[in-house]
Amino acid sequence: MSTGKINVQTENIFPIIKKFLYSDHEIFLRELVSNAVDASQKLKTLVSIGESNANLDKLQVEVAIDKKAKTLTIKDNGIGMTGEEIEKYITQIAFSGAEEFVNKYKDKAAEANAIIGHFGLGFYSAFMVAKKVEIFSLSHKEGAVAVRWECDGSPDYKLEETTKAGRGTDIVLHIADDSEEFLEEYRISELLKKYCKFLPVQIKFGTKKETQKVGKEGKEKDKEVEVDNIINNPTPAWTKKPADLTDEDYKNFYRELYPMNFEDPLFHIHLNVDYPFNLTGILYFPKLKRSFEIQKDKIQLYCNQVFVTDSVENIVPDFLGLLQGVIDSPDIPLNVSRSYLQSDSNVKKISAHITKKVADKLEEIFKNDRKDFEAKWEDIKIFVQYGMLSEEKFYDKAQKFALLKSTDGNYSTLEEYAEKVKPIQTDKDKKVIYLYTTNVDEQHSFIETAKERGYDVLVTDSPIDAHYINHLEQKLENTSFVRVDADTIDKIIKKDEAQPSKLSDKEQETLKPIIESIVPKEKFSVVFESLSEKDAPMIITKPEFMRRMKDMSAMGGGGMSFYGSLPDMHNLVVNSNHPLISKILNEKDADKQKQLAKQTADLAMLSQGLLKGEELTKFIKRSVELID
Repeated sequence: MSTGKINVQTENIFPIIKKFLYSDHEIFLRELVSNAVDASQKLKTLVSIGESNANLDKLQVEVAIDKKAKTLTIKDNGIGMTGEEIEKYITQIAFSGAEEFVNKYKDKAAEANAIIGHFGLGFYSAFMVAKKVEIFSLSHKEGAVAVRWECDGSPDYKLEETTKAGRGTDIVLHIADDSEEFLEEYRISELLKKYCKFLPVQIKFGTKKETQKVGKEGKEKDKEVEVDNIINNPTPAWTKKPADLTDEDYKNFYRELYPMNFEDPLFHIHLNVDYPFNLTGILYFPKLKRSFEIQKDKIQLYCNQVFVTDSVENIVPDFLGLLQGVIDSPDIPLNVSRSYLQSDSNVKKISAHITKKVADKLEEIFKNDRKDFEAKWEDIKIFVQYGMLSEEKFYDKAQKFALLKSTDGNYSTLEEYAEKVKPIQTDKDKKVIYLYTTNVDEQHSFIETAKERGYDVLVTDSPIDAHYINHLEQKLENTSFVRVDADTIDKIIKKDEAQPSKLSDKEQETLKPIIESIVPKEKFSVVFESLSEKDAPMIITKPEFMRRMKDMSAMGGGGMSFYGSLPDMHNLVVNSNHPLISKILNEKDADKQKQLAKQTADLAMLSQGLLKGEELTKFIKRSVELID
C-alpha cells in the first residue's frame, strides 16, 4: 500500500478555475462514460497493431445504480490501468492520457484518433456529485495486478493492490447527500440518452424484458425474456458512407433523432469532409412553419459521437439554425467543459463549408427535379430568404434557385422573371418596377386591375418578405418592388392611360371638403386622380414608404420599430373621370350628396377590409335604404 498527494499542475489548473470547470453538474456522467469508451477504443487500437492479445468480444460499458449503498458505478472492460498509470493519469489533474495516447499512436491506427477526451480532467467531474470516489482497475497487460484507488475530494488519496475478476476499470461514485437525484434510474436514463445515445461502444444500463420466439421451427412460441438494456446506437447513420444508406435509412435516423416529430423531412444533406478539417454529419430540411418559432429540435453537435451541445450558433450561421440534424467534428475547439465553443479559424472554415454544402444541395435539387423543388418551395422559402439576407456568399449562390411566385401560381427565378415579365417603366429615373401583393384576398381588386393592364403580381406573404424585398432592391440596379395597392401605382401604372380630368380644378376644390367631411382626417388623405372610367369611383391606397416601414417593423429589426407605433395612413383616391363622382358633384340636395359620397367611400373601404363595427352597420342599413 502507498499514500501520496495529488499533483496539481498550476499551469493547467488556473484556466480551469477561471472557467469553474463545469457549469452543469450532470456533465459528470458524460465525462465518465466517455472515458470508459476511450478505454475500449484504446484497447481496440492496441489489438489492431499487435500490441495486445486481449479478447475484444463484447466490449461494453455498463452503468449501474446501487440505491442501498448510494453508489453509481461506471464499468468498462477496456484497456485498464496499472498502479503507475493511475498515479500518472489520475493524480495529476489536467494531464491528458487521451492526448498522450493519440500522439503516440496517431500514425499507427485510425482508432487512435477516435479517443474522446482528456481523462485526468474529465474524471474529476465525479467530485461534483460524489463525496468519495473509488477506482478498481486491472490492466490488459500480462501479469498485471489489480489496484484500488480512493479519494474523498481532498488532495489525499490511497492506492493499493486488490483483486478484480476481469480486465478494465470500475469507477465507483459514493453519491453526496445533495446529489441523490443521480441515484434515480429515470434521471440516469435521461442523461445517458441525452449525452451517450450514439457513443461507439455499447452502453448497458440495467436489463429489460422483450418477447422472443423460442422452440423448434414451425412450433415457435412467444416467450418473455430478460436482455441487456443497451441505450445507444454505436453506428449512427452519419458514421456510414452515403452509398450504403437508402432514403428510408435517412428517414429512420431522423425519427431516431426526433421521435416526437411526426413529419418526414423534405430532404437531407450528408456531410463527409476529411480535409482541411474533419467533419461528418447529416442535416435535414424540416417543413418550416410560416412564422418563426423557438426551435425545439435543433442541430446537435457531437465530438467523436459524444453529444456536446445543441447550441451551435458559433458553428453554423443563424439561418442554418432552422435546419435539424447532427454535426460531428473533433476539430471544433471546446473549452474544458466541452459544452462551450471557442471561436477560431477552424470554426469559420467549418461554418463556410456547411453553408456551401447546403447551397450546393439546393441548387442540385433545383436543376435535377425542378418540379419537385417548386412543390417544396413554400416549405423552404423562409429558410432560403433568411440565408440570402444574412450571408453574402449564400445570396450569390441562391440567386440561381431562389424563386418568386406569381398570383397565377407560376414560379420563376429572379433572372427568369426579369426576362419574361412586363415591368412598369418610369421616365424620370429609368427605374424598373415590379408589383407584389402581401394578401391576395384583401388586395384582390388591385391585383385584377394590374392584370387587366398586362402586369404580373408577385405573392410575398412570408414573415420576412418585407426585409427580403428591401434587400433585393439594394442588390438589383434600378429595380424597385411596389405593393399593388400603393399610392405610387396610380401615378405610374396608369400614366399611359392618363385622360384629361372631367372635373375642373375649381370643381375638385368644391368637392374635396365634402368628401373630407365623411372620412377621418387622421387616417385618410383625399386626392383626385384622372383615371379611366373603368376604374372604381374611389380607391384606397397606402403611401408606399410608410407601408414598407410598417411591414418591416412588424417583422422586427432594421431600426423600424418607431414606424410600427404610427397610425395607419391611407389615401382616398377620387377618380375624377368616373360618372358617379360627377353625379355627387352635381347633386343639389346637400344631405343626399353627402350620403352618396359616404356610400361610395364606404364601398372603397369595404373592399380593403377597413369598414368595421358601427360604420359597417350603418353602411348595411344605408345600402338597404338606397335599394328601397
